[in-house]
Amino acid sequence: QVQLVESGGGLVQAGGSLRLSCVASGNIFSSYAVGWFRQAPGNERELVATIAWHAGPLYYLESVKGRFTVSRDNAINTVYLQMSDLKYEDTANYYCAATRFNTGLLSPSRYQNWGQGTQVTVSS
Repeated sequence: QVQLVESGGGLVQAGGSLRLSCVASGNIFSSYAVGWFRQAPGNERELVATIAWHAGPLYYLESVKGRFTVSRDNAINTVYLQMSDLKYEDTANYYCAATRFNTGLLSPSRYQNWGQGTQVTVSS
């Protein structure tokens, strides 16, 4: 099992920035990648970005390309999501999730362990 704890959410004006952190503990070596998902009320959960522990970013949602950057620090078992030029439509609860799979990573069902989420609210 991998335990994940997110932090860094909050209220920010449009055009502003936030950095989310996801600290992993437990059987980290069993996971291949960590993804950041988001879910707004009434919407399905969608993958925003994902990164492998021993490789670079694997995916970015088209609408966040050029604005969001996913990175990792293996020394402290932490994955980050740097969000810049935030837009109202980025408002959602953001979750990090770990997967042992290396395919089908767009689907939430491919992720075995989830954090509790952190709320990001962008005011227009």
